Amino acid sequence: MSKLFIAKVRGAGGERPLITVRAAAEGEARLFVETAYPEDEVLEVAEPGEWVSDADTGTRSGDVREHAGVAWQAPAARAE
Repeated sequence: MSKLFIAKVRGAGGERPLITVRAAAEGEARLFVETAYPEDEVLEVAEPGEWVSDADTGTRSGDVREHAGVAWQAPAARAE
C-alpha cells in the first residue's frame, strides 16, 4: 500500500512548487522524484504530517504530481 510523501525540489530556475509522490517508504519516494526530475536536486522528502489537500495526489505507487501555486512547508511535528 502506498503512502503520500511531499518533496522539495530545486531546479535550474529555482525551487519547484510542492511535489507529491505515492510510495511505500521514504527512500522509494525519493527515487521516484529523482527519476521524474533527473536534472534537479531533491532537497527533502517527508511524510506530509497534517497537510491536507483537495488536489489530485494520485493513488498508485509512483504517482508524482507537481502542485502549481503551492510552496513547500516543512511538515508539522506529530505529538506522540
